[in-house]
Order: sequence, then structure tokens, then C-alpha cells
Amino acid sequence: MSAGRHRMRSKLHLAAAAATATVLVVTTGVWFGYRELIEPSCSGEIRLAVAVASELAPAVDAAASQWVKDGAAVGGTCIRVDVSASDPVDVAAVVAAKHGAVLAGVGQASGTAVTPDVWVPDSSTWLLRLKKDATAFAPTNGASIARSPIVVAMPEPIATRLGWPDKKFTWTDLLKQVNNSSTPLRTGIVEPTRDAAGLSGLLSLTAAASAAGGDAQRNTVGALRALATGRSSLRNDLLARFPTAKDPTSIASGLGAAALSEEDVIAYNSKEPPVRLAALYMEPAPMPLDYPYAVLPGIEPTKASAARVLFELLTTSTFRNRLAAQSLRAPDGNWGAGFKAPQGAPSPAGGASTAPATGGTAAGGLDPAAIQRVVSSWSIATQSGRMLAVIDVSGSMKELVPSANNRSREEVTVDAARRGLGLFDDSWSIGLWTFSTKLVGNRDYRQLVPIGPLSGQRAQLEGALGGIKPSDGDTGLYDTTLAAYQAVQEDWQPGRVNSIVLFTDGKNEDSNGLTQAQLLAKLKQIADPERPVQVVMIGIGEGVSKAELESITKVTGGGSFVTKDPSEIGTIFLNAIALRPPAPR
Repeated sequence: MSAGRHRMRSKLHLAAAAATATVLVVTTGVWFGYRELIEPSCSGEIRLAVAVASELAPAVDAAASQWVKDGAAVGGTCIRVDVSASDPVDVAAVVAAKHGAVLAGVGQASGTAVTPDVWVPDSSTWLLRLKKDATAFAPTNGASIARSPIVVAMPEPIATRLGWPDKKFTWTDLLKQVNNSSTPLRTGIVEPTRDAAGLSGLLSLTAAASAAGGDAQRNTVGALRALATGRSSLRNDLLARFPTAKDPTSIASGLGAAALSEEDVIAYNSKEPPVRLAALYMEPAPMPLDYPYAVLPGIEPTKASAARVLFELLTTSTFRNRLAAQSLRAPDGNWGAGFKAPQGAPSPAGGASTAPATGGTAAGGLDPAAIQRVVSSWSIATQSGRMLAVIDVSGSMKELVPSANNRSREEVTVDAARRGLGLFDDSWSIGLWTFSTKLVGNRDYRQLVPIGPLSGQRAQLEGALGGIKPSDGDTGLYDTTLAAYQAVQEDWQPGRVNSIVLFTDGKNEDSNGLTQAQLLAKLKQIADPERPVQVVMIGIGEGVSKAELESITKVTGGGSFVTKDPSEIGTIFLNAIALRPPAPR
């Protein structure tokens, strides 16, 4: 289930049907193979675990229940189907952990969560994010079995004032309302790193901000921060902030707009609230929830066969009507009998169609890297932290980068740091060092700006970045890393992520400094679990030893990121910051 939704757990424990022939009436005109779906007798038992987004789970549960009741079997083996309503973010955390990955904003899997055989999250964006960060993750099928458009939910009095239901709204229109200096629209969002509807709205809004003209990054950051002021960790918390009375004060003080699914709006209005929500179908249309049917890798052949048969059962007109009962559409956008469309909803063929849904995925054309960029920018723009940036200025940083218009490695790195600085709001505290060998006497590092609130030293940091030039020295990595760790640890602040981000293009070359063994021993000695300091090492070019960097971050916590192409350093920097853990309490 999406964040904040009521959790439902339903398991099917039904006896096999009697060993008598049964007549199957195919209402869709499609014959799926009666002999495989319902066999006259079976033995043994295979249990197929299916984790489904909560709003869809009752429909899948009912279809699977009917199959089992009719004598579900594959290859002579009896099939039992355990359908559970599962929060997509919980399953994503489990799958990511199984493949050695952590998704930004998702965190670690709970100790009780297990990997299902079939997973039907609310959006293909979960699969894309996993494939991006866990390259070995390769589910099969992935076709959509339901759909719910993403809308901007708005209290009807506000929507009416803005021209609903006759007016067609664009994301640019919404941005203007958000940025209205006299009466800005109070917007909200469910944490988009953990909620697919929130992520879809965020992708659309940031695209509109980037295309609005002028400073694209400034527009995007402004949009992110406007949303961040009204974000909620749980969907029910966000819904509770909509106005609960029709008087002007309640309307003005309540939530004015949020990206939600069509199903969310229908469910909200079905409770007859004092102030109903209008569903604004935006142009261009954001990516809908598409409920992909993902058979997870590694399941045994009989389970895979059972999963295939179950999928066929979920593409019938009978299932389409089950979807309508849950306020969901079929994958092609049509709806089944009894669907109660919100006012202003696009009008597809409706319940009269008997054509089976064709599947497909709404996110098929979406670039996983685009999702990652938006998620990373969101994380940086909305999470406060305390960070020391440490930039290599050894002689090798003079090397030119052909893929970056022959700018030097140093210039590319400084540019990435400067663009990243623009994403941090004034709640951050940031400092800046450079390092090589013997930069200050026998010391390998130089403090350019001490760690301090950006509110008072943003201009100083921008100026210091602009003055960074490579030296003729070598790479004093080990001494610098220890000194930086001690500096951040000394003034450690609770309630924030205290971190170091170090950029380098080489291995340690200071023969007069610490050895690797000495550095690691010292870090282990001074590390304090109650005062953690995360170290992020970003390696640039061919001369970096990833093993050397990982040996450090395995001790400190954090992560190592290495790219052979220095022009990618900006994206890596954003991703690295986004993967910071939550602040300790």
C-alpha cells in the first residue's frame, strides 16, 4: 500500500476443487487454455506469494480466490495463492537489499519483510529505480494490470475559483499559483522517494519548472522547496490537511493542492467530506499509476507457470469490473461497470467494451536516469545536513576532459560542486577544503571555508570555489581523510547528517604520511556509533583505486563512487548526497 494507507493482509487457504469436469464460460471471447487453468485433479501443493499494492489487492485477491475455488493447478500440481496487501516501498527495500542496493529515501528493509514471487506495486517507477541501482534485478512480464491517472487534487471551492471544471490546467498554471507572491497556493506532496503518486507529480512539476525559461535550476529548486514545505510522510496525514469546513478561513488555511491518484480522490469523496476534492487532469498528463505485474527473478518453474496463468486471469473483462469496484481503470484507460469517474475525468469507452486489456507499462519510455536526477535533487533540496566538501587539487587535476569540452578535471569538479551548492538551502552547514601534498608547510590540506551555516557564508563559498586551481603536488589522501573526519566529528551536531564528501582523481601518493593500515586503524579507533560521520568518496578518472576508497568507507559508513568519465561527476555528486542515511536522533 502507498504510504499512510490502511494495511490489509489477506491469504487464501482454500481446498482443491472436486475432481469433476467444470464448464468454463469465457465472457471475454478469449480462451486461455482451460486444461491448464482448471485441471480435473491435482496433487501436491505450490504456494504462490503475491504482494500487491493495497488499493488493488482486493481485486487480485478475489480473482485468485475464484481460481483456487475452481481447482487451480499447473502440470498436475495444486496451486495455492497467498495475496498480501503490501506497501510498495517495503517490498522495494527488501528487493534492493537482496541485490545489494539501497534506494534513495527508501532506507533499509525491515527484518520481517520477505521477497514475494510476484510483485504488483502501484507503479513501474519502482522497477525502474531498482534496475538502475541493482543491475542484477531482472523481473519478467512487467505488464500493467490496472491504471489510475495522477491528478492534482484540490478543494472544490479553490478549483472552482480557478476555472474548474471547464478550464484545462497545465503544470505551468499550477507553478504560477504556487509562486503567487500575494496568495500562494498551499501545496502538499507525499514523500516522493517513498510514494509513486508523489514522484509522478514531482517529475511533471520539475519538468515544467525547467521549461519555464530563465534560470532552470533556480526555478526547479524553488518548486522543490515549495512542495517540501507541505510534504507528508504518510498519505493519510496529507489527506487530513485538506479543509474540513467550507468557511473562508478553513479553506485558506487548509491544503490547497496535492498530486494524488484518481483512486485517492474517489475514495476521499466517497466518505462525503464537508469539502469535496476536485480532480484536475493536468496537461501534459503525468505518468499514471500502472500496476505492473512483475514476476521476480529466481522463482521455480512451476511457480513461474502459475504466475503466468494468474496473469491471464487478470486481463479479462471480469477482472476489469473488479477493478471498477476498487475505483481503478483497466490498463488501457477504460473502466468497468460501476466505475464512478470524478467530474471532468477524460471519457474513454467506458464499461460497454468487452475487449481484453492489452497490458503494457506507463513508464516504458521513461529514462531511469531522469528519475534518479529528480529524486537526488529532491533529497538535497529538502534535507538539512552538515557537510565538509574536500576537493583534490593535485597536479593530475589539470588533465583535460574531452567529453567536457576540454575543460580540466579541476574545472569539471568545481563546476559540479558549485551547481550542488545551489541546491542546498540555508539550513545546511557547509565547509570547504582542498588537498594535495604539502599545501600548507608539511600539511596536505588547506581549509578555505570552515563549516558554517550557508545563510551566512554562501557568497564566501562561491568565491572560494571560483578560486580553486590545481597545484603541482601529489595526492595526500590518507592524512587528509583522517583530518577531515576529526574536524567533522569534533563539532558533530545531533539531528543532522554529519558528512564528508571528498573528490579525488588518484591514489594516495604521500610516502611521508599515514599508510592505509594506519589510517583504517585510526578511523576504527575514533569512530563513535553515537556520533556517526558519513564519508562519501567520489573518484574521477582511470587513476583511482575503488578498492582503496571502499576500504575507507566500509569503516566510516557512507559510500564510494567511481567514474572513468569526469564529465559525469555532477550527476554522481547529486546521487551520492541523496543516498545519505536519515539523521540520527
